[in-house]
Amino acid sequence: MGLPQAVLFDLDGTLIDSAPDLGAAADKMRKDRGMSSLDDALYRPMAGSGARGMLEIAFGMGPDHPDYEAFKEEFLSNYEQAMTVRSVIFEGVQELLAHLHMQGLRWGVVTNKHQRFTLPLTAQLPLFATAQAIVSGDTTPHAKPHPEPLFEAARRMQLSPQHCWYVGDDERDIVAGKAAGMTTVAAHYGYLGSQAEVLQWGADHIIHSPWALAELLVQA
Repeated sequence: MGLPQAVLFDLDGTLIDSAPDLGAAADKMRKDRGMSSLDDALYRPMAGSGARGMLEIAFGMGPDHPDYEAFKEEFLSNYEQAMTVRSVIFEGVQELLAHLHMQGLRWGVVTNKHQRFTLPLTAQLPLFATAQAIVSGDTTPHAKPHPEPLFEAARRMQLSPQHCWYVGDDERDIVAGKAAGMTTVAAHYGYLGSQAEVLQWGADHIIHSPWALAELLVQA
């Protein structure tokens, strides 16, 4: 496969651990309704599913519920007001990105998070100052697992998709990366938990820590 010219990453669950703030946004809704608070550990496995996952844990509510859209907007408003209170960068990510820079490799972000959240969040975290592309879930007409957001990131970096690797913690990331013709890497350290069928995703590589990607690149 060879050394890539750039590495693209999913955001939540891959570069940053936003589960605490996502869970807090849903838990605030429970407390505002006089309900008891839930443990962070209950929210964490569903953090990669965003509003849908958080509302399912907090209220047992799915998209078919008549109040779902109203609850979703309330959740998103809560999250928008407190996106970086408890979120942290995964251990090893800063070192990994420094290594990419030393190797002359560019990097960027392709997330399904909407620009409403992605742009303020990445602007607040110095880590993202060196990203050469940040593509959100509503940047193009399609979100992952469609490959178009990955194509858009490659275009912004003036690279062929075949010269990029894509790293993500969800099956849809691998589906999108493969459809885009990129080498795919499954990040098995975010929100997945032991029950995730990562081996079934068909990723080219699986890593159990951010720094493991640097080790893969050495072997490429």
